Amino acid sequence: MGKVTTIPARRGMATFLDKGQKLRVINTHGAQVVDTWAFVRHDLNEFLSMEHTRATLTKLIPQPGDKLYTNRRRPILTFLEDSSPGAHDTLIAACDDYRYGLLGCTEYHDNCTDNLHAALQILELRSSETPSPLNLWMNIPWTQGGRLSFEAPKSKPGDEVLLLAELDCVVAFSACPQDILPINGLDRAPTEAHFQVVD
Repeated sequence: MGKVTTIPARRGMATFLDKGQKLRVINTHGAQVVDTWAFVRHDLNEFLSMEHTRATLTKLIPQPGDKLYTNRRRPILTFLEDSSPGAHDTLIAACDDYRYGLLGCTEYHDNCTDNLHAALQILELRSSETPSPLNLWMNIPWTQGGRLSFEAPKSKPGDEVLLLAELDCVVAFSACPQDILPINGLDRAPTEAHFQVVD
């Protein structure tokens, strides 16, 4: 078992995964959304794509046993286990400074887009893309009429997701800094999360 690594509140982290390795993502305090990306290690132009995954799975939320696909329609991760109620989002783009401007912020706000690129930079990597993330534990219910809402997570402290690498890849995370909408709990207080590489 690998060491448990902290994804600091409002910040990003990334790790390399070899094909066949597993990755445990932990919602340590139970109310934190963790934006999650994966890139093919030797070519960051190929990445986990929510659009391609939805089209292949023909559903909006992945469940244990589902493979997650790249923009070249290859499996990059498999969703193995989920101890939470299973509310994860594949629709909402990563927050960015423009998003916070629309929400009324007049100064810079920490955001998942910048967290992704900062996390990759730590590994001396750079991506020209900010793909739509797999938003672990983000609760975005929708109505039959197609309306979306942003609600507090249904997860509890210690809930985990286990992913399997289908390709050599780089997985990046952001402990989402959203503190205006209630997606990180009704108190709107982002917290740390954790991950662990499992051989």
